Amino acid sequence: MPALKLFGRKWLAATDDLVYPGLFELFIRITWIILMSIACLRYYPETWKCRTGGDLVRVFLIGEMVILATTSILVVLIVNQSARGSIADTYARRYVQPLLTIKILLVPFEVTWNILGTIWIFSEEIECGAEHYTLGVVEALVLFDWVLIGLTILGLALIFDPLGSLGLKDKELEDSIEHHGKVSRIWLRRFKFFWWMRQDESASETFQHVAGLLSALFRGTDLVPSDVMAGCVLLRVRQKRETLELRRLNILALPKFTTDSRKIFEDTPGWMSLEWAHHYMQLSIALYGWLFVLYRHACTGCFRLAREMTCCSCLRPKRNVVLDDNCCLCSLSGVKTLSKLSEEDILFASFRNHLCEIPFCVLADHKTSSIVVVIRGSLSLRDIITDIAAASDSFEPEGLPPGSMAHRGMIIGAKVILKQLDQYKVLETAFKMYPHYDLTLTGHSLGAGLAVLLGTLIRPRYPYLRVYAFATPAGLLSREAAKVTEEFVLSMGLGDDLVMRLSVDSIENFRTSLLITLQACRLPKYRVALNGFGYMLFGVPDRDLNRTWRNGNTINSIPGQLPLLSEATTPRHSEIAILERDVSRRRYSKVRLYTAGKILHIARCKPNVKEKKSKQKNKDKKFEMRWAQPEEFMELTVMPRMLLDHLPENLEEALSILVEQQDSLPIDLSPT
Repeated sequence: MPALKLFGRKWLAATDDLVYPGLFELFIRITWIILMSIACLRYYPETWKCRTGGDLVRVFLIGEMVILATTSILVVLIVNQSARGSIADTYARRYVQPLLTIKILLVPFEVTWNILGTIWIFSEEIECGAEHYTLGVVEALVLFDWVLIGLTILGLALIFDPLGSLGLKDKELEDSIEHHGKVSRIWLRRFKFFWWMRQDESASETFQHVAGLLSALFRGTDLVPSDVMAGCVLLRVRQKRETLELRRLNILALPKFTTDSRKIFEDTPGWMSLEWAHHYMQLSIALYGWLFVLYRHACTGCFRLAREMTCCSCLRPKRNVVLDDNCCLCSLSGVKTLSKLSEEDILFASFRNHLCEIPFCVLADHKTSSIVVVIRGSLSLRDIITDIAAASDSFEPEGLPPGSMAHRGMIIGAKVILKQLDQYKVLETAFKMYPHYDLTLTGHSLGAGLAVLLGTLIRPRYPYLRVYAFATPAGLLSREAAKVTEEFVLSMGLGDDLVMRLSVDSIENFRTSLLITLQACRLPKYRVALNGFGYMLFGVPDRDLNRTWRNGNTINSIPGQLPLLSEATTPRHSEIAILERDVSRRRYSKVRLYTAGKILHIARCKPNVKEKKSKQKNKDKKFEMRWAQPEEFMELTVMPRMLLDHLPENLEEALSILVEQQDSLPIDLSPT
């Protein structure tokens, strides 16, 4: 940080990114110097006895040794310079760019000498002594050098920044509305590179919204990928330090969890229960289909799926409507395998996966006497782009207060599902078959958000429907609309789940906090990366909580109000928000969006002192829970399990253990 400037442009790398790559290259170069030195000592006298090509062989050997030695010296200097200074102290690394330029200019010489070596080893024009050691070393060196040259070209292509031109001054470039448009068009062109998405019905609109969001988020930050990685490590340390400090000052209270499910659910409707939630979580997992079967059962998954497949189904009469599955109904077989339902109970299934069009199934669940609409979570690149289309848009179905807003991509996705349900009259047909059944919607992650919005759209038709949403994204509904959904939505999340805290607003705050943290860090980036590896293995030691920062008080180390604590609801014109030069003030979202429904937060029980001493914490794995408010999930926290806690199998396991932890008294499983 900032980005490396080379050959008149910026690149997606920084001057302090070259320590570990340089050490790896130095190890390889020194190894080759040793091997080639031995080869020269053994073979150089023989070159005077060559029938043809002796001069070429001597030129190659001497030139190769010179190139290896020169490159090694340059790499040593680059590593030494790249390791200097803190992340923001670019002046300490001012010699990296000229040294790197010299090294890149040596690449044509390496290519030339590699061609000479290739001619020597792989052609018959040179007749020289057949000394096996030397020929083997040179052959391996030539092949390795071609691979190394290819990797160098690939690396340059990967860190190439199409917006890295230095033709304009940075301030002029960042402040111009033309530049914002150019950035958006670049992102749009990147998305349109995925040609298989171009024919999707909402592709153009979705790409434009996502391009505008990414442009507004990252334009002018001058961050490179390694900065984000180092920033996450530093934020983990910083957030832990601030949390400990706030608790020491009694400003931040510990959330109150309990393992008593009766106490948790004593004032809730009967349908809000752990047993029902666990059951519908299993149905939500079933929509991940055959890929999830193979993921959980790597050795036996194919055999499990084979039992449920229908060969040549396209030639057989179909009992129910199944859209966009293959001829053997592999996706449907995955649903049947995981849900343990018969094909007759799957009333409708759409596996069509386009932008803002997510696969879903309609099931007849006889265990709960419900017609269940199950919506799949994110499993493809299209789904991820649907997630990223996270700008707020108007969402005012009957029952929500005027001015309600919701996640734009999910609004489109929910309306597409509703359109298919109406087109095929799925729910009408289902309730004719099972007139006394209730209606339930469920899903995980992206599917949870779509289930909430779809339930809101069709609730006027089915006022007694209920929604079980698992790992619901944070940026879903405006606050007043989210309060309305508490009547019919039960949201559940595990631990430090990243997605439950993921919204445009939290990403903007995270971006600002990342920049502040990188500026405050006094360690070089290679040390931060090394420390991060240690934190993964052993946790964050207390000494690192104090020695990382330039200013001892990281909470108030930046003048002005810390964006993590600021309100994002300040009214601004959208154009001013997008073109704002100060990154900490730049806001893309119009309003703050929240998690929907009544939120049950599940966490792992922390072992007490006796359990730690008796080492029983791994044998008796327990979970606890509490009711949480949407405001508690507005900040992105960097935690070790933030990705693992989002996985559906981990949430399902937590619910299963919670059910087992309940008292053994008989419980009425019939929903109310």
